Amino acid sequence: MLLARCRPVALAVNRMWRRSLQLRVVTITLVASGLLVGGFAYMVASQSTNILLDRAREDVQRRLEHGRDYAAEQMSVHPQHFDPQVRFTIEQTVSTLAGGDPDQIGGVVVVMTASSYPLLQTATSPLTVDVTGMITPELAEQVGSGAQAQQIRSGDLGEGRLKYLVYGSPVPTRFGQVELYYLVPLTTQDQAANQIRATVLITGLALLMLLGLLAALVTRLVVTPVRVAARTAQRLSAGLLDQRMVVDGEDDLAMLAASFNQMASNLQRQITRLEEMSRLQRRFTSDVSHELRTPLTTVRMAADLIFTERDGFDPAVARSAELLQAELDRFESLLTDLLEISRFDAGFAVLDAEPTDLVPVVRRVADRLDGLADRLGVRIDLRLPDTPVIAEVDPRRVERVLRNLLGNAVEHGEGQPVVVTLGTDDSAIAVTVRDHGVGLRAGEEKLVFNRFWRADPSRARQTGGTGLGLSISVEDARLHGGWLEAWGAPGEGAQFRLTLPARAGDRLNSSPLRLVPNDRVPGDGACDDRVPAARSGTDGTPAEDVAPAGATS
Repeated sequence: MLLARCRPVALAVNRMWRRSLQLRVVTITLVASGLLVGGFAYMVASQSTNILLDRAREDVQRRLEHGRDYAAEQMSVHPQHFDPQVRFTIEQTVSTLAGGDPDQIGGVVVVMTASSYPLLQTATSPLTVDVTGMITPELAEQVGSGAQAQQIRSGDLGEGRLKYLVYGSPVPTRFGQVELYYLVPLTTQDQAANQIRATVLITGLALLMLLGLLAALVTRLVVTPVRVAARTAQRLSAGLLDQRMVVDGEDDLAMLAASFNQMASNLQRQITRLEEMSRLQRRFTSDVSHELRTPLTTVRMAADLIFTERDGFDPAVARSAELLQAELDRFESLLTDLLEISRFDAGFAVLDAEPTDLVPVVRRVADRLDGLADRLGVRIDLRLPDTPVIAEVDPRRVERVLRNLLGNAVEHGEGQPVVVTLGTDDSAIAVTVRDHGVGLRAGEEKLVFNRFWRADPSRARQTGGTGLGLSISVEDARLHGGWLEAWGAPGEGAQFRLTLPARAGDRLNSSPLRLVPNDRVPGDGACDDRVPAARSGTDGTPAEDVAPAGATS
């Protein structure tokens, strides 16, 4: 539950991190500065604490040496440890070294012990202090062996739990050795160290905030022009060619803005010139196509008359009449295709989408090509669902695409069966046309949908194609918001795949059918489904298309 709630926040933060250069720069600056300031603060605090502790140790060392000498002088009057006055001398010495009232609690604690003489009790000043836990056995052993030793211990000696610096030193006497200990509270040093840490922390935080603010301001100075350039570029890409950046100053960013504006002006001029050339070309194609209609009608009427009377002509003249009739049919088809292409180029093509069952559409296309298939010895194998496949499409345009694909597959199938498969899912429908002809040669996969392109110019056309069928098919697929893709390999045939959204206006994400045929082993150099060999885009951009070798429109 918690992960589900945190996921949107994490996604939003990740999106902001990827999109904001300023956020990344400021964050990296703060992290790097934080590490640097933190390391510096730790070093300063540690050094300050060590200096304070070293000074306390030096002070305790001097006091311990003075106390040791004084205690040795006082104890030198007793030749035996069982002298009744030894106990009194020890207590007086400890009280004098403590420098105060024996009953006063606080300050330095002085302790004298005689570990070698159990009859001599430990003397402390103040008297009521319990130092049992402050002098560890390890420290007592080191001092008892005749060496000076120290340690830091925490304990409660009447003023609450404090940290103490414990120093011990042996004191030589005429009857042997006793041990003198100084317990100095480190309250002052701890307070000073805490003040230093607080000061360093506050200074470090203020420095981090200042560095973050400076990084944000500096980054903003650089990022703002970049953002303006990005927004201007987006407007230019959307067709607003008059957009320009404001040039302010003479620095590098101003030079960037000036260069960007110069580039935009050059692009505007070039695009305007290309648009004018394209407009003139489209108009020329459309005008020529329309103007040719009238003389073509006249020629058609004369050709029909000649063709009707061909039986009474000389055989050579009769053959010429037949050729004239066939070429006129092809010429009319070419004009029709040119007019259709000009409508696509001018953006006047309209999609008349309606709910359509594609199963009878595919059957109708196959039935119309049965004559050609029988003549070429090609069997058309239809693999269609038993239930209706309903989609919102323009049936006229879909039928034209399928007629082009199936006609090419039959003509270039080398007498092998052609398989037509129809598939569907919740969001899309797809039709694949598979032939087993000569397939694709290297480099031909990007040419087959070009206008008037032929893989093998020496091959004779059986269907009288115009060279524009596949180009029109690409435009029809794009008008539906769909894809037209192709796969092929030399000697293994080819497969076209038409994918259309089930509902008009939807965006395609996948296809119900594979682009690579199931009888084709993937991974041997041919295109596969991950990188389509040919696709008609849905955004109006030119598609990179592939078709079988030898396929023509």
